[in-house]
Amino acid sequence: MEKGYELLASRGIEPITMQDVADAVGCGIASVYRYFDKKPGFVIAVATWKWEQLRDETFSLWSGMDTEKKTAAELFEMHLDVFLDIYKNRRDLLRFNHFFNGYVMSEKVDPKLLEPYKEVIFSIRDWFHKIYVKAEEDHTIRTDESEEMIFSKTLHLMLAAVTRYAVGLVYIPETGFDPEGELEMLKEMLLDRYLT
Repeated sequence: MEKGYELLASRGIEPITMQDVADAVGCGIASVYRYFDKKPGFVIAVATWKWEQLRDETFSLWSGMDTEKKTAAELFEMHLDVFLDIYKNRRDLLRFNHFFNGYVMSEKVDPKLLEPYKEVIFSIRDWFHKIYVKAEEDHTIRTDESEEMIFSKTLHLMLAAVTRYAVGLVYIPETGFDPEGELEMLKEMLLDRYLT
């Protein structure tokens, strides 16, 4: 999984073959096919594994904090900070995710194969549900918009932005720019919109 991830994140998914993975691991192709009969299954397994790692590390960090004493606004800011942290420390994951989304769309991957991956993503949504429930109690975040809508907007805006910066799909002025500052500004805009 690790060698496959390194290949897929650095070179993209389309050009990598299962033979490339076997060569990187130092085993025969039959050994790879013993676990994954086709490339889409392997790619989805790698994506699931990598996002599970990030989720587990994040939840472990948060479990060390007393989140029960935090306001919904403080938890919401922690939620947004995860995306900034991914940009600062895991650009390889953002590049991989960019390739992954394109691959899944172009290969018309069977939705059933994507179920384990979606479960990991939905577990992130479960965390957001706790934030929204707390907001209904402490009123530090707007709840006049549905939970699903706020989650969707913040997830898509933050993930799209950090991904574009990670893969270089942004305008870069001749005088240079401050990507972390710009991403921080997006976070502040979302806080301004949703905090009461």
